Amino acid sequence: MKNTRWFVLVVGFMVSLFSPAMAMAQSPFGGTWKINPKTAKLPEKPDVYLLQDGMYHCKTCVPPHDVKADGQDHKVSGDPYSDTMSVKVVDDRTIEETFKKNGKIVATGKTWVSADGNTMTNEFTDSSNTNSDPVTGKFEAKRVAKGPAGSHSISGSWRAAKVDAISDNNLVFTFKVSGDNLSFSAPTGQNYTAKLDGTEAPFKGDPGVTSVSVKRVDKNTLEETDKRDGKAIYMSRYTVSADGKTITVKMDDKLHGTTYQFTGAKQ
Repeated sequence: MKNTRWFVLVVGFMVSLFSPAMAMAQSPFGGTWKINPKTAKLPEKPDVYLLQDGMYHCKTCVPPHDVKADGQDHKVSGDPYSDTMSVKVVDDRTIEETFKKNGKIVATGKTWVSADGNTMTNEFTDSSNTNSDPVTGKFEAKRVAKGPAGSHSISGSWRAAKVDAISDNNLVFTFKVSGDNLSFSAPTGQNYTAKLDGTEAPFKGDPGVTSVSVKRVDKNTLEETDKRDGKAIYMSRYTVSADGKTITVKMDDKLHGTTYQFTGAKQ
């Protein structure tokens, strides 16, 4: 689930409804929020892998990965987070992956398939878009299609089933409303300050996102569009409950053609 980077978020505010002072006082979005991964509604679209004849292919990765599974670093292109990838076959049910950028390890993963071949588990560390401690976590996927005869057991189609043990630095974020500006920050270093009228602003601290725009749908709903070099890659909607205690995040991942949903609580 590389791109556990769900924290690329959506926010906005229509300041014409309030004076700046009222916006600061009445915005339901201001404060620190923490996502509960157990509330996740994960994508229905499966991920597709093939490991056969010494080659590893991630067909649904963006960009697709096609490298020798020999444990050596191989160049990958088109990924702002890494420039090499290695795949090591540990045994007939387990592989290990390492991603580097400029020679530095930015992400690692260990993936294994259950004895019955129906469940795939991945444990990962990812510092590719964090300026502090790496994001760590674990997730499970269920098999929806087998790989070809003679291929490694990770081969086939897998649908995300459960997210577990995600580190807090990937679950917490803070919004601040000041006049006609909204600021976002996360413990991993992502941040921006954007006008609440849909004007694009720089997105900082993430090599895969270059700009952001935010707007308000209604009193308790915000929308955000994140872009990479002018192209929309994530569109998200945030809705705060009537009592102001919970927030629902719906994210449309344009790169992968998938959607996610999480719920968080105000801290």
